[in-house]
Amino acid sequence: MKLQFLGGVGEVGRSAILVDDSLLLDYGMLTGNPPQFPVSVPEPDAVVVSHGHLDHVGAVPSLLSGDRRPPIHWTPPTAELARTLARDTLKLQGGRYDCPFTETHVGRMTQVSEPHGYGEPFAAAGYEVTFYEAGHIPGSAHVLVDDGETRLLYTADFHTGDHGGSDAPASRTDRRGEPIRGQRLVSPSTDRPDADVVVCESTYSDVDHEDRASVERRFVDSVQQTVWEGGTVVVPAFAIGRTQEMLLVLDAHDVDCYVDGMGTDVTKMLLRHPEFVRDADALRRAKANARFVTGRDGQRRRIADQNTVIVTTSGMLSGGPAMTYVPEVRGDPTNKITLTGYQVEGTPGRDLIEHGRADIDGRTMPVAARAEMYDFSAHADSAGLRSFLDDYAGAEILVNHGDDCEGFAETLRADGFDARAPGLGDVVEL
Repeated sequence: MKLQFLGGVGEVGRSAILVDDSLLLDYGMLTGNPPQFPVSVPEPDAVVVSHGHLDHVGAVPSLLSGDRRPPIHWTPPTAELARTLARDTLKLQGGRYDCPFTETHVGRMTQVSEPHGYGEPFAAAGYEVTFYEAGHIPGSAHVLVDDGETRLLYTADFHTGDHGGSDAPASRTDRRGEPIRGQRLVSPSTDRPDADVVVCESTYSDVDHEDRASVERRFVDSVQQTVWEGGTVVVPAFAIGRTQEMLLVLDAHDVDCYVDGMGTDVTKMLLRHPEFVRDADALRRAKANARFVTGRDGQRRRIADQNTVIVTTSGMLSGGPAMTYVPEVRGDPTNKITLTGYQVEGTPGRDLIEHGRADIDGRTMPVAARAEMYDFSAHADSAGLRSFLDDYAGAEILVNHGDDCEGFAETLRADGFDARAPGLGDVVEL
């Protein structure tokens, strides 16, 4: 088996791995202005997509140009998310960069789509492939590729629920009294299929996340205090996964809210696939608890004055309805902007946290509203990665999807693992 790494090495973005020039695992984009895409456009016999985030699926439509029609294998939620993200990418490009696909290519994805559930082996480009629940977002999957001689496990992005080592067993419970580890939206990954080679993500390889129950409690306390003081809280959140997680958290603590942006459509879509979320009833209640915003900026400005909580895209303040809400609340220190995920360097969200200002629609705005950061990550941290890899002590480990892949590989080697970090464009013979 031969692997070529076309992206996602030494970086978090544009994941793409070509197996034996015939099977492509993911084909994403690295967001930016302009965005970056994998270093080549292969012509695979089949494509397998791990989950519906831009850095893993964002460039897939470009594989369907000309007369190329490789089948695309994914879970049902991933298929829907891919189409949503592709159309959003086309809408947002606005001539700012040369998008490698068109609406025609997006339409073709439906024609070649082949959805699969977890634990159901299927054939793709001559390999036996199986999806296993990755615990990252609904529909996310580890991908096991078996050619009869080598079993390759591509983790993609995953979450083990081991924040801070582990959640205290009874630190959070659902309405049935069952303990909750990790996220409320999806259960943590527990599948560990046998594998000879593991391509492992390393996004948070040098970070130990704070215990999730503690993060949630601090967040809710802060939100409730601000509302009690008469302020408005804007909660920028990624549309896929994070928006729904925040709705579940707020509902669990009886906090009313508005929800705006692409996250509204994603929430409705996920409820059409209840088997891919942890507790569909809880998500339905959370949706009912939230007031969905359907109007334009005039309505948004009125909502911003209502002494309330607003969950809205984008998670890094780089677009979406947040561009209306933040200017409305920025001038009052009673208000608050609570960021809920990692802020890439150079984004308005990062500038807000570090410098107390944000570049909104080309204008640099000082922000008097209080800005806070909460780690609701859906990735395994250092402890989670190591607990996962401990089950693969005898396998070859290839580290990808991180800012310091080589550093993590070196740490693994020091602990006795057979580990290395491929470079961009590298071909690895297994």
